[in-house]
Amino acid sequence: MRVRRGISRRTASLPLLSRVVIGSTGLSILVAGAFAVLLIAMSDLRSSTNAQARSKDVSTATLELERVVNQLELSLGGYIASGTKRFFAEWQQARRDLPGAVRRLEQLVASQPAQKRQARVLANMTEAYVTEYGINIIQIYKVNPSAARLPVVTQSGLTRITEIRQQLGTLLAGEDKLASARQNSAKREAARAVSVGIAALVLAALLLLAFGIFLGHGVVRPVRLVAAGASRVASGDLSTRLPEQGAAELHELTEAFNAMARSLEHGKRELEAQNEELRQSERLKSELVSIVSHELRTPLSGILGYSSLLLKREFDPESARRYIEVINAQGHRLSSLIEEFLDVERVESGRIELRQEQFDLGAMLEDEARVFRSEAPKHDLVVSVGDRPLTVLGDPDRLAQVYANLLTNAVKYSPEGGLIEVEGVVANGRVRVQVRDEGVGIPVEHQARIFTKFFRAEARESGFAGTGLGLAVSREIVEAHGGRIGFSSTPGVGSSFWFELPVAA
Repeated sequence: MRVRRGISRRTASLPLLSRVVIGSTGLSILVAGAFAVLLIAMSDLRSSTNAQARSKDVSTATLELERVVNQLELSLGGYIASGTKRFFAEWQQARRDLPGAVRRLEQLVASQPAQKRQARVLANMTEAYVTEYGINIIQIYKVNPSAARLPVVTQSGLTRITEIRQQLGTLLAGEDKLASARQNSAKREAARAVSVGIAALVLAALLLLAFGIFLGHGVVRPVRLVAAGASRVASGDLSTRLPEQGAAELHELTEAFNAMARSLEHGKRELEAQNEELRQSERLKSELVSIVSHELRTPLSGILGYSSLLLKREFDPESARRYIEVINAQGHRLSSLIEEFLDVERVESGRIELRQEQFDLGAMLEDEARVFRSEAPKHDLVVSVGDRPLTVLGDPDRLAQVYANLLTNAVKYSPEGGLIEVEGVVANGRVRVQVRDEGVGIPVEHQARIFTKFFRAEARESGFAGTGLGLAVSREIVEAHGGRIGFSSTPGVGSSFWFELPVAA
């Protein structure tokens, strides 16, 4: 069949060439010109699509620079306010990230003079913020912390950051305007491609009258397929694809059409994914606002209430001390809640820091248990770690945080006088820690989401305090140590949470 088709093409092309050479040179040039215009239109469409992709890259680079600037401000403010070395380390890291973010943005806008000038201004402003303000205020802080915290000093930094953000907003707005213009251009190019395709179809129909059924089969049918495909794309069917076959021009036409359809379909999927992310982000934001308003209100009310009493009335020393202890306890609770939110932010941004230290996990289990026994004397807490050391390599403070989260949940969801058992063992080259309680358990329908951020099932309705972040952060910490965490639970009977870590060499 292949041999016969090849012979047919050779015998049919000879009279076609004869007619073109003898009597139809002008008509052939006209047809070739029409296809050339069509190819140019499709090429322009592809260029518009590439320009849209570049606009997305510019927006991404601008947002990355904005993230670095935000990190510079937050870490510098945290260091000046608290003197914590961690904030200073984050400041240094943001300084190292800044040149790369600026350079990436300048490279992307190098071909656009206006955007290039704005990027240059941004580069100068961020560099000035670091060298003229950030470094100087750190030097002042090292000599005189109080002077570094003066409002006039901090206001200067806030003014600079505000100007930088305004410049970033201007750059993003300009790029959004360019992206909109490019999108409109792409639509015009698509319409142009369809128009040229229809024109080519009409021209091919005229050529059919002159050259017969062979050209009708070889040109009109493929062009009709393109037109039909374009109509389906125009009506919203972006999955339309055309067979890439036929003459070179038609093959390139269908290839360009398919590239256009794939690009449009990909863009549609990206928009749908972005919309879904926005909806998810909005849901999480609503949950966060609800949790913050509910969980932070209680300690704040206690602090404000008792402090107001102490300011308005005179109390004997014992009563005053009792009220101050309540304020202190509520302050610690508030600090713990804020630290949970900070931990989630660190985990999501990949900035959680882990020390690598070899230590006996069994000793840590017993030490933490002693603290919980003093805080929850009505619960029976039993720890069993055996005689063999539970040696692991990791961050003792972070692993203690995981263990404390499990103990806190066990105490919270267990009745007074309930038994809480902690067991630490070594098996198959891994250290396994298990915390069992005799509490209310977890409903089966909620167990799949127990490690999800902000998920608290029916805890709030049942009167249990919490943010729904402890288990989510614990899972991230354990997995960052190369371990895993899990649980089993029976409603009304109790729960058993466990985590495993590799044994240190």
